[in-house]
Amino acid sequence: MLARLLGLGAFVALLWIILTANVVTGFFGLDFRDYGIRPRTTAGLWGVPLHVFLHGNLAHLLANTVPLLILGGLTAVRVRTSFLGASAFIALGGGAMVWLLTPRPNTNHIGASGLVFGFFGYLVGQGIFRRDILSIIIAFAVIALYGFPILFGVLPLSDFVSWEGHLFGLIAGVIYAFLEGGGSRRDD
Repeated sequence: MLARLLGLGAFVALLWIILTANVVTGFFGLDFRDYGIRPRTTAGLWGVPLHVFLHGNLAHLLANTVPLLILGGLTAVRVRTSFLGASAFIALGGGAMVWLLTPRPNTNHIGASGLVFGFFGYLVGQGIFRRDILSIIIAFAVIALYGFPILFGVLPLSDFVSWEGHLFGLIAGVIYAFLEGGGSRRDD
């Protein structure tokens, strides 16, 4: 468990290093943000694995850091299989859905918020599929803490927010919870 939490901390530190490097390289005309998901384009496929590492600016990364640490930390503690595997499934699955299904074709999707929404979906999904008391308590706690922002995050309210990344990350998290714990449901 400690290794999982340290891995999460290292991932968040890497996000900050990448943002800093992007600011520095921006002076030379290189912008990492160009490597986000661009729906249904060949070049946009690079964004499926890379989008979670890229952020638009300091405010964007700050908005993702705290929920990433909280929801990612809970996921790291609760995941039955591999935390890295769960994170990769959410990031790649959600990213692939963004690339394939986004209704806005000329957009660029970046940021770890899809992963945040995926961790939320995983934790709520655990409460639904596992049905043990701790999973249910955690599901209610994350709904109480993040439910309202999550609800508004999956609605198409702004052209500058990847609601598709949020929605598909959330779906990928629920799917992972189902795949991991759906077969172990107790019916008593």
